[in-house]
Amino acid sequence: MGEQTAPDETGPKQISMVEYLKLGDEPHLVANVCEACGASYFDRRNACAACGAREFSTERLANTGEVRTFTIVHRAARGVPAPYISAVVDLDGGGRVKSNIINIEPNPANVTLGMRVRLATYVTATDDDGNEAVAFGYEPAAA
Repeated sequence: MGEQTAPDETGPKQISMVEYLKLGDEPHLVANVCEACGASYFDRRNACAACGAREFSTERLANTGEVRTFTIVHRAARGVPAPYISAVVDLDGGGRVKSNIINIEPNPANVTLGMRVRLATYVTATDDDGNEAVAFGYEPAAA
């Protein structure tokens, strides 16, 4: 699992669903960036798939970007609410992420190529101790 946070001494712990989602006051994504060629990855790497180098640094990614491509998914696995919008988002400052567009009705009239979006987190589940599993998506950005 990902990073854990405790908003205060009495509040529940939040656990990110993926390692590259950092929680806290300003949630954000981080990427592993190849020192030699600049290729970025969300997962841990022993070597760069682009150039073979073995030195990586981490980089905080922008929380805003625009929709590069999208599709509205109408059939999903049992327990997954459908329809939903699956998209590729080009992040401001570089980087690209595959994610869902959330907090918007999944209707073709509501999403467009080039639409401005921003990172948003949400709780996907809570365990018996009150710990929250947190995921991310992108929502329409205010104009």
